[in-house]
Amino acid sequence: MEHPHLQPWTGTVTTPPPTCPKNKKSTSRSSVNTPTVQTLEELNLRLGQFEEREAGRRIGSRIRTIGQDFAQEAPHLLPLPADPFETAMTFYPRVDRYSRITVKMCSYSVPARFIDRKVTVHLTGDTLVVFEGRREIARHARLAGRGLEHLVLDHYLEVLLRKPGALDRSEALHQACAEGTFTAAHEAFWAMAKQQLDEDDGTTALVRVLLLHRHQQHADVIAGLRAAVKLGTCSEDVVALEARKAAQAAGRAPTVTASPAAPKQPTSTDPQLPQVSHLTSRRLAKPLPDDVRPLPRLEQWDELLHLHRKESP
Repeated sequence: MEHPHLQPWTGTVTTPPPTCPKNKKSTSRSSVNTPTVQTLEELNLRLGQFEEREAGRRIGSRIRTIGQDFAQEAPHLLPLPADPFETAMTFYPRVDRYSRITVKMCSYSVPARFIDRKVTVHLTGDTLVVFEGRREIARHARLAGRGLEHLVLDHYLEVLLRKPGALDRSEALHQACAEGTFTAAHEAFWAMAKQQLDEDDGTTALVRVLLLHRHQQHADVIAGLRAAVKLGTCSEDVVALEARKAAQAAGRAPTVTASPAAPKQPTSTDPQLPQVSHLTSRRLAKPLPDDVRPLPRLEQWDELLHLHRKESP
């Protein structure tokens, strides 16, 4: 891995003498030593060594070094903010008809229900996150190249329920097989479903099973697929049931979307901080007394009904 701007410039600049008639244009040539490292840890180590050397260096004819000057200036600097600093670039692309967005000449898929809608994209050095409002709807690894695309099979499942014939040769399926999310267990279930049912119905049964990945762990769905193939059935209900059994046997929650318990509100023990009293807890601890006031009388309000309105002049 090479990073071109991590060491001080130690090259030379060669400029032709102005008196030379053959060199009427001024040209410059520079050479910069760039570090070549294998891991990020090695790169950070090289950076630390460079900072130590720079701390002992003097600029020009100054008496103190860079490290000594910084030690005098550091107490006057403001502290770093506690909130994390967002370094991502923000884009607002529109989803095209193929449920893709294009960012920096690369295409990424989003769920098909967001076709022809504008979304918000946060792009960092290695991640691309897509938001619809404040809700995250897709996440991809950033592509390094021009004209590349990354498609997630889960983003097209609703479309494949209506058009199951488009799954066989789709690019999303090819990338899912290459990434390992579409496994041999899926292939075996798909082949059995197409053998028991016809081509379209068998593919539809597979798509319904793929929808289970949204609510159950990937390993549990794989266990459910293997159990269904062993039993010789292509019912998605059997796959879901066997996946829940596998999750319970492993001591995990049967569904990914199980709502966690609400966290307890932290109670402050500092007597100088204001304490918040909840009205509901006070009412439960000491009930309010009964209201013994008499009911309001409405006779005076009835007299208003018999008054005559004055005619305006």
